[in-house]
Amino acid sequence: MKAISTVLVILLLISSLAFAEQKGKICVAAQEKGSGAAVSKQAGLAPFFLFFDGKGKMTEAIENPYKDKEGAGKSVAQLLGNRGVTVVVAEEFGGQIVEIMKGKGIKAVSFKGSALEAAKKVLQSK
Repeated sequence: MKAISTVLVILLLISSLAFAEQKGKICVAAQEKGSGAAVSKQAGLAPFFLFFDGKGKMTEAIENPYKDKEGAGKSVAQLLGNRGVTVVVAEEFGGQIVEIMKGKGIKAVSFKGSALEAAKKVLQSK
């Protein structure tokens, strides 16, 4: 019985850590792929999305598949929501993307500077 309790506690801890990691996922809309890249002027039309964990470490960079599409905001919000993002940083946001992100529990943060500085700003404000 004690072994089962121990296993359950370990499983709960692991799932809590995974949830905490996911909960702190930050996406920075960026002009280039590196953490030193400038934050993109618009979230939906950004060339790249850079993902940072809850400690400010860049974990992934992807090209925005909707950057050249009209009405990209809706598709981008869906993509980022599916990836567990909780905060998106860009210089500016269109009204449509902000509303969709709010519905998915994603916060929009405006910032001008580098992607790494943006992630640090988000983490300092938490």
